Amino acid sequence: MLVALTGVEKTYASADGPQRVLQGVDLTLDAGRSLALTGESGSGKSTLLHLVGGLDVPDAGRVMVGGQDLSRLDDAGRARHRREGVGIVFQQFNLIPSLDVAANLSFQARLAGRHDPAWSARLLDRLGLTGLAGRYPEQLSGGQQQRVAIGRALAARPPLILADEPTGNLDEATGDAVLDLLLDLVRDTGTALLMVTHSTRLAARLDARAHLSRGRLA
Repeated sequence: MLVALTGVEKTYASADGPQRVLQGVDLTLDAGRSLALTGESGSGKSTLLHLVGGLDVPDAGRVMVGGQDLSRLDDAGRARHRREGVGIVFQQFNLIPSLDVAANLSFQARLAGRHDPAWSARLLDRLGLTGLAGRYPEQLSGGQQQRVAIGRALAARPPLILADEPTGNLDEATGDAVLDLLLDLVRDTGTALLMVTHSTRLAARLDARAHLSRGRLA
């Protein structure tokens, strides 16, 4: 078991008072498996993803990733988890404008101290980006930018990929092609995938599905 959430609670302050976003969530994901997290807007999907990624901490409960309790880590420990333990693909591509495709793809791996030129070259090839390696993000289409973002997440060979609506800014055909590639690479590398999506059609393509409703798993 790679990911295990137990009794996770999260509340945020708002103008209308405290908002309970997650309420006693239990969730598991095994290494090498893919899980789609669905639910209506505001159900807590992105919050859950941020907790697993070490971008936030729960108010109660445990978030275990790779046998490590993220709930007990300090800021430096969570930063190390983000560098080495997880790759994150956002809906907004979040590429660095001043870096070309090759440098953007290897950025995370360099931070983690795991840059492997041969693996980066293989990823560029698998992503269909070899001929675009010297271009900058503004010179790419949305689908091409998302492929770079996927490569960046995989370049350090993390045990876990988190994807937050990774095809949400793409048209359906491009989104399907990007998801095909992501699932192929996840299978080839044995990486686990936790993907937030609003699409039941896309969710059905992953190994399993969990549905959040009003902060609880339904």
